[in-house]
Amino acid sequence: MAFIVKKKIHGKDYFYLNETHRENGKVVSRYVAYLGKDKIEAEKKAKKIIDGRKKISQEKVESEEIIKLKSIDELANFCKEKGFVFKSSDIYGGLSGFWDFGPLGVELFNNIKRDWWNFFVNQREDMVGIEASIISHPKIWEASGHAANFSDVAVICKQCKKSAKIDKSEVGKAKCDNCGGEYQAQGEFNLMFKTKIGAFDSIEAYLRGETAQGMFSDFKIIQQTSRMPLPFGVAQIGRCFRNEIAPRDFLFRSREFHIGEFEFFINPEEKKCELLDERHLNVKIKFLDSKSQEKNENNLRDTAIGEILKDRRLEEWHAYWLAEQILWLNSIGLNEIKIREHKKSELSHYSSATFDLDYEYVFGSKEVAGIANRGQFDLANHEKYSKVSMQVFDEKYKNKLIPRVIEPTFGMERVFLAILTKAYNFDKKRDYVILKLPPKLAPIKAAVFPIIKKPEYEIIAEKIIEDLRQEWKVSYDKSGSIGRRYARNDEIGTPFCITIDDQTPKDNTVTVRWRDDGEQVRIKIKKLKEALRKAIYESKSILSYGKRVDTRKKNAD
Repeated sequence: MAFIVKKKIHGKDYFYLNETHRENGKVVSRYVAYLGKDKIEAEKKAKKIIDGRKKISQEKVESEEIIKLKSIDELANFCKEKGFVFKSSDIYGGLSGFWDFGPLGVELFNNIKRDWWNFFVNQREDMVGIEASIISHPKIWEASGHAANFSDVAVICKQCKKSAKIDKSEVGKAKCDNCGGEYQAQGEFNLMFKTKIGAFDSIEAYLRGETAQGMFSDFKIIQQTSRMPLPFGVAQIGRCFRNEIAPRDFLFRSREFHIGEFEFFINPEEKKCELLDERHLNVKIKFLDSKSQEKNENNLRDTAIGEILKDRRLEEWHAYWLAEQILWLNSIGLNEIKIREHKKSELSHYSSATFDLDYEYVFGSKEVAGIANRGQFDLANHEKYSKVSMQVFDEKYKNKLIPRVIEPTFGMERVFLAILTKAYNFDKKRDYVILKLPPKLAPIKAAVFPIIKKPEYEIIAEKIIEDLRQEWKVSYDKSGSIGRRYARNDEIGTPFCITIDDQTPKDNTVTVRWRDDGEQVRIKIKKLKEALRKAIYESKSILSYGKRVDTRKKNAD
């Protein structure tokens, strides 16, 4: 919404046009234009600018063939309808904050996790992985500080009575997201799920609230058995549980979820990161620093990792891993990442510096990942509580020490949600949703259609299926019109549709259709698998691997 602002400077009135928009979950104001010193003229100029912008906006909407996602409920309904995600225990009314991945959702989610693991673990020499238990000794959570500090303040809006949670630092400041009313504090609420171990002499334990502590408590045995020299990392993707006060926004804030994170262990004396190079320093970012937030100035500025390193907002290892996080998110199609520096008042009990990596979801700009400098906090505390030394010998520096830690973290469901948000496109021309998933993440990589119902064509299709299924999940569909089969696969994100037609037996070729624009190319069967590999893993255009097909007649069908 645009509005006129009057400022008095040296006793004179100056008029400006500002507008409000939502950023990082808050309504903020930004400058649009200077309107002059005369109030009447300023109002005329403002009306002209606003009317002009409305016209441009309307023309743009009318000219676009694609309609993007309008609400998180729209996405949730789509996911249920297509078998991506649905409420857990739905036949009993479901449970708030718990979700089940369906046949397509589990494939997409596994592909995301697999790509994460390949990028951060398999392709590196300085990273190993583990899978720790969900329930661990209760003293772990005492040592980590979670038993005492892992809490939020439960609040209720005085006006609309909506429940929510806020950080301790926001008490008396935060307003209701729903109506803007004042919150009334209900008290602190620990987010850890409690359980009992044993039938008779039971002990109280917790479902883990984060994956990190398993990596810290197992640090010594991991280092000894893997023979990893410092610096090195330990990675894990696993389920976590938080008894959220107000689960909301579909998968974004739930009570059971997956975290993908790693702890990177470094000698405290090692200040220089030899892995940091120009590729990392030149990573472009939209950045919101802590000082601006403290002044209630929430305008993002364009900068680069190298620039915020020069400003000493973080140190080299922190900068390196922040850049690596952004590079992975970019590699799966999420290029619209914003970086927000935590204010001192909102830092976790274990962190000396934290940055959020935010994505613009349909409900606002929210955290999809984060990175914290945990220092020696966790290992030192586990040494203190367990009475077991967490020191290791560093060959490079010839000293024994407790390493410091940089921790990059990803909410894996949040990554999943961001990918679906970006991929969701309603095509007005085709009159259905096209899910434009990156091919390497798509649940089904290809669908094979024999368009002539004769055994010889189906035999060819089955041979192609058998070959492709050695590498990917591929579907076989011989029912319905070819147009309907294309539509079914466009809606679930299948990037390539392969048709066996009347020309196939003559020259051993098939047509391959690219999901996003419906264009087709004819490819030799013997070259099909390699062409798909290039298109899936190297982002090569499938249309460059054969002769283009005139689709006008087929589209008319």
